[in-house]
Amino acid sequence: MSDVLEGFELLFDRPNEPMVSPKGDDNTVFQLDSKLLSPEYQSNGIEINNRYANDSANKVIPLADLKRIPKFEKARQLPHDAEFSIFIPKHQAMADEVISELMSVPANQLQELLSTCVYSRINLNPQLFNYCYSVALMHRPDTKNVKIQNFAETFPSKFMDSKVFGQARETAAVAAQGAPRTPIIIPRDYTATDLDIEHRLAYFREDIGVNLHHWHWHLVYPFSARELQIVAKDRRGELFFYMHQQIIARYNGERLNNALARVKKFSNWSEPITEAYFPKLDSLTTSRGWPPRQANMQWQDIHRDADELHVTVADMTRWRKNVEEAIATGLVRKADGSTQALDIDTLGNMMEASILSPNPDLYGALHNNGHTFAGYIHDPTHKYLENFSVMADEATTMRDPFFYRWHSFIDDLFQKFKESSNVRPYTRSELENPGVQVTSASVESSTGEVNTLNTFWMTSDIDMSRGLDFSNRGPVYVRFTHLNHRPFRYVINVNNTGSARRATVRIFMSPKYDERKLPWILSDQRKMFIEMDKFAVPLNAGQNTITRMSTQSSVTIPFEQTFRDLSVQGNDPRRADLSSFNYCGCGWPQHMLVPKGTEAGMEYELFVMLSNYELDKVDQAEGSNTNCVEAYSFCGLKDKLYPDKRSMGYPFDRPSRSVNSIQDFILPNMALVDVTIRLQNTVEPNPRNAQN
Repeated sequence: MSDVLEGFELLFDRPNEPMVSPKGDDNTVFQLDSKLLSPEYQSNGIEINNRYANDSANKVIPLADLKRIPKFEKARQLPHDAEFSIFIPKHQAMADEVISELMSVPANQLQELLSTCVYSRINLNPQLFNYCYSVALMHRPDTKNVKIQNFAETFPSKFMDSKVFGQARETAAVAAQGAPRTPIIIPRDYTATDLDIEHRLAYFREDIGVNLHHWHWHLVYPFSARELQIVAKDRRGELFFYMHQQIIARYNGERLNNALARVKKFSNWSEPITEAYFPKLDSLTTSRGWPPRQANMQWQDIHRDADELHVTVADMTRWRKNVEEAIATGLVRKADGSTQALDIDTLGNMMEASILSPNPDLYGALHNNGHTFAGYIHDPTHKYLENFSVMADEATTMRDPFFYRWHSFIDDLFQKFKESSNVRPYTRSELENPGVQVTSASVESSTGEVNTLNTFWMTSDIDMSRGLDFSNRGPVYVRFTHLNHRPFRYVINVNNTGSARRATVRIFMSPKYDERKLPWILSDQRKMFIEMDKFAVPLNAGQNTITRMSTQSSVTIPFEQTFRDLSVQGNDPRRADLSSFNYCGCGWPQHMLVPKGTEAGMEYELFVMLSNYELDKVDQAEGSNTNCVEAYSFCGLKDKLYPDKRSMGYPFDRPSRSVNSIQDFILPNMALVDVTIRLQNTVEPNPRNAQN
């Protein structure tokens, strides 16, 4: 059984290499039969496979006879050397077909499942297989703990400068002769210069951890599958709204840190897109570079027969009008002609649009098609046989400045709903917590400073050898530079005049001033508050002091969960300490928790609130289903309800009372503290690095 479980993990190894050859660092061979061979290996595949299997130095995993050969009528149409995008409806249908096939193998028939997965990997496009395989492993009851490979290691070309790969193969070849493996340095500025003002934000947009978060979130929350339970998770549509809203809030804060105005939403679809983006990425699947976008390009109708994709700007305008009508009226028209009240969860599913949308024909797929229009802006009619750009891939889309312009438009529609007459403002009674008074709050940095947070640059290594096809074995480290911060803790003093109780501590942070250096009006600032942490605490009667480390944030996952090295985790996915390993890859990276700030010091406001836990709690089994840090603010809890009954983003998710400033918003159970974020413009090595 352990060999079968190991086999599942090895299917992530070297995705472009044939299955007839060994996999993994231990040279493990899958024993194939003729049913499992791809067409190009029908004549000699068994001979080659047996040659490896008969080598006593290699380990062999036997495969069960495949009782039923999957047809994959749709999925086979995607060439092995093509890019895959879940945003393209044709590709989405392919993925639905493959996921359904992998889910249909009876539970606990792991030998049969492994053979089916091997057949799928051999006969399908590598990226299509990786996506479908990851989703199936995550949602099958018998494979939830099979470890899903870090995507940056499996397909490193989606995350790293194309120059790296020639150097990487050279490093692997030289190291195979006994030389040490020196990390390959990725420059901090390789996609543009500061002549492009948008490049000031490259450290945020191109951060590997940030992009891995977006990729992993969409594995946990797919928007399409034939199996409803894969998509229909608790408050899924609302979480789609909130996770992306927080990304926009964080991005806008970073823009202010870099002397730029907040991002301009892309609402006029006939105007040129002023921002250009040249990704400097090459695809190891297609052996072609990712297409750039020149400045001042415009959306055009898409007619690509090869993708079976025909969608016009007029279609988008019609869907937008229908969504705006639903927001204005507070009613959704269903496919059968009836109506239902609009809520934020339904709106999220309409906007994306997931299979939970109440009327896909009427409301379309506004969000997804926006990515497609931007992704094909350089070749909308397939005249030049060009592939889509980074905007149409969930693993790369956050690299492009236009992602934030598009999602600012998407978020604006959500905000219109929150500000409409259909969503009433919070009353004072819904915000206060009688008997609970926050007497003081502060942050204490590990440097000893109070109410000053320190950020700096760090270099970290990632092993890309598992995605480096057709090269020598052994680790190949790439070293990249990213933002980080000194650890800190919150210290909150609370006076509880009642009896012992519980409270929910909610911590947010926002720049103190807008881009004009003026104090915010609350209607704008509420959209700038980024969630830093949320947790429940017991309160004794009288004075209480609450302390909480920044590393405990409910928003983030630690470095080792973002860039997890599977080789040190052991070989049995059923070990208790590996429970839900895959789910734990979902979360904002801890190293990006604190905004960059400035060298002179950027002024922020820290907001602390203690809400009434009895009004917050969700009735479900206590305890965690995982043995890792759970970033539940953005990712929910595995196999559970979202652990907060309040609206996501409460108390800033909607206009609350007739007040104009955050100072006037503060009640006794809240505190507002001035905090300075200071950038120490130095570069330090990560202690985990292979060589420092």
